Amino acid sequence: MLPHLYVVLGFLLIACLYAPPALQGKRLAQHDAIQAQSAAREVKQFHEQTGEWSAWTNSMFGGMPAYLIVADYPQSISTRLGRLPGVLPEPIGNLFMMMLGMYVFLLALRARGWLAVLGSVAFAFTTYNVMYIEAGHMSKIIALAYVPGILAGALWAFRGRALLGGAVLALFLALNLYGNHVQITYYTFIALAVLGVIEAVAAFREGRVKSFALGCAAMALGAGIAVGTHATRLWTTQEYSGESMRGKSELTAKTSGSTASAQQGLDRDYAFNWSYGKAESFTLLIPGFSGGMSNGGLGTKSAIYKAMTAQGVEAAAARQFVEKAAPMYFGDQPSTSGMAYAGAIVLFLFVLGCFIIKDRIRWWFLGMAALYLMLSWGKNFPLLNDPFFEYFPAYNKFRAITMLLSVIQFFFAAGAVLALKTLVEDKPTWAALKRPFLISLGLTGGIALLMALIPGVFLTFQGENDAAMLGQIFGSPDAAGQFLEPLRQDRESLVRGDAFRSLILILLAAGGIWAFVTNRLKAAVLLPALTLLTLGDLFLVGKRVLSNDDFVSKQTAQEGVYAPTPADDEILKDKGLSYRVFDNSTSTFQDAHASYYHKSVGGYHGAKLKRFQEVVENQLGKSPLNVQVLNMLNTKYFILQNPQTGQPAVQQNPEALGNAWFVRDYKLVANADEEMAALGTFNPRSTALVDKRFESFLNGLRLTPDSIANRIALTAYKPNALTYQSTTTSPQLAVFSEIYYRGNEDWKALVDGKETPHFRVNYLLRAMVVPAGTHTIEFKFDPPAVSTGHTIDLISSILLVVFVAGALVLEGRRKNA
Repeated sequence: MLPHLYVVLGFLLIACLYAPPALQGKRLAQHDAIQAQSAAREVKQFHEQTGEWSAWTNSMFGGMPAYLIVADYPQSISTRLGRLPGVLPEPIGNLFMMMLGMYVFLLALRARGWLAVLGSVAFAFTTYNVMYIEAGHMSKIIALAYVPGILAGALWAFRGRALLGGAVLALFLALNLYGNHVQITYYTFIALAVLGVIEAVAAFREGRVKSFALGCAAMALGAGIAVGTHATRLWTTQEYSGESMRGKSELTAKTSGSTASAQQGLDRDYAFNWSYGKAESFTLLIPGFSGGMSNGGLGTKSAIYKAMTAQGVEAAAARQFVEKAAPMYFGDQPSTSGMAYAGAIVLFLFVLGCFIIKDRIRWWFLGMAALYLMLSWGKNFPLLNDPFFEYFPAYNKFRAITMLLSVIQFFFAAGAVLALKTLVEDKPTWAALKRPFLISLGLTGGIALLMALIPGVFLTFQGENDAAMLGQIFGSPDAAGQFLEPLRQDRESLVRGDAFRSLILILLAAGGIWAFVTNRLKAAVLLPALTLLTLGDLFLVGKRVLSNDDFVSKQTAQEGVYAPTPADDEILKDKGLSYRVFDNSTSTFQDAHASYYHKSVGGYHGAKLKRFQEVVENQLGKSPLNVQVLNMLNTKYFILQNPQTGQPAVQQNPEALGNAWFVRDYKLVANADEEMAALGTFNPRSTALVDKRFESFLNGLRLTPDSIANRIALTAYKPNALTYQSTTTSPQLAVFSEIYYRGNEDWKALVDGKETPHFRVNYLLRAMVVPAGTHTIEFKFDPPAVSTGHTIDLISSILLVVFVAGALVLEGRRKNA
């Protein structure tokens, strides 16, 4: 037990060494984390004020469920366990858990000591993971950290230790699901299924069918319990998925740039927008192969810096440009904030392992790495990816498929460790090892050597949009033209330098292995040396993406991100209960800053409500945008950029329709296409567009002319509960400037305390027939999945504790027997 404790403490030390500013109370100004904080603020403030968590927020996109923004699951032990790494400052806790998770899998492979440390470091510090941390993609990192533990449990269960395997899988799957990144979990289960097929064939051949079946049963039990501890989260997410951009669109007329699909899932072009380039895959071996990051990464010795200063650009401005803005990346993706570097030593060992590992698991390592790499190519390899997208269950619900590159590192790291384990334990002769050794050296070191000596034979060092990007930066294509060649030179220099770097690392590793096999070096020296070389390699490349300079004080982070602008202050003077803001000073539908202070029409989220996204694409994303749609959303203020000062400025919208109003008439529309088209021509103040499926809710309503006595107003506001007072002389059709979502199921309407049906109008909004007289109208968001899910969370949490504790006790008795 003591050796494991030393390793765990070592992981903690390594994580601290990578991010020492975090120990000083500094934090990362992560883009996605900033956006998430803005999106979550209304719900968090409501919780601080009332002690209640709202499952709905009006801070983004007119209103949406808060399930995928911020939520609390008080009955789930998995949630409590998942928060434990948070006692360590970020990203130390994340890196520590990634190493720990990989360590568990390597124990399942019977790798110990320095072998397990090397593999754990290789998995945690792959540059793609560091890039995710820098960007604030913390749900991915949390989910990734527990992938190796899930697969460790599966391996133990498949190979005869059913109870231990089932319990380990249950624990790590529960923690993985806490990350709430279904895409990572999905990729994990594809790998698990393939491993299951390989192990099933072996069990059948070896006469271990009963043992294998028991392992599968234990895994199924563990998985069921783990899923049960997240019943609320998964149930609500499943319900939301059908209403989100992942769901099926009712529109048949597709617009340019649309993310909607007539089938369940995302549009293919949208899903494959970030596709890895086939040639770009050599970045796994040579970090700068495709230029590295989209912005910056150069210094004052670069060719483009010298060209800029020679043209009279001030040295400080030129330096800031080359360090922060130079478009170095020239790969196939639209942009990238880092490179998918796996480690030169890791890849050399992985390739060697494909030849010398005797365990059948090598085919799993090789096959899954190859499959996931080809899947990450997306649109660049349609022969495989188009059938996967069309026919593989649920595959078309996911985007940003390049995240497969983080999962691939698991196979590279595990394969590298098992290769070293085979060398150390089998001690092959040089004669037996020579051929696979030289082939592996040629495939990795040979490629690095070619790219170091003659990279221009294989690469042009030019991106498709170089001229346009530089023209935008320098003001004109003519001004930018003189910097194209220096940029190309800098890219070539980066590729050459990184290729030499990888070559040297591979030669050092190869030399160490040769010395070990020929009895010139002991394993006690070789393994620590390779571990330290791998750690240093990944540390240094990772620092290109996430350096100490990226950390800022907590106060600086808050002031720089959350400080209100004068425009925000001006709007906040309005103490109205609820109104919306359209922030046109930023990328409206890709920025959540306005959500921090206001109920925003825009925002930032990867899974918007499908109907809202369709309105954005068809009505608000066009020029000129449809102001009537903004009016019906009660958009009371616009934030615009002042052309003179460049600062945000406020413009009030006198045409905003308020929280609710009575219309004079309604128009029945046959389908979604007709309703969307009608949005472009109707007046929402006087007319409501009603899909014919909701005609029965009108019950033959005949609207009488307006009466001065007819009034409706919002009198109380909570994110999940709205109260109105209405007075009418006859039955009226009221339209509410609130997003319709699962009406009469999750959102319920009550008139004078009695549940009353409401329905959707104007493609997005809620409406109901209000009876004559004075009434109190309430809308309450109370999804049954939440209340029922909490009960399942609690029961499953108890079962998880019993299952894991029981398995550990029995495993301890087995070892002592």
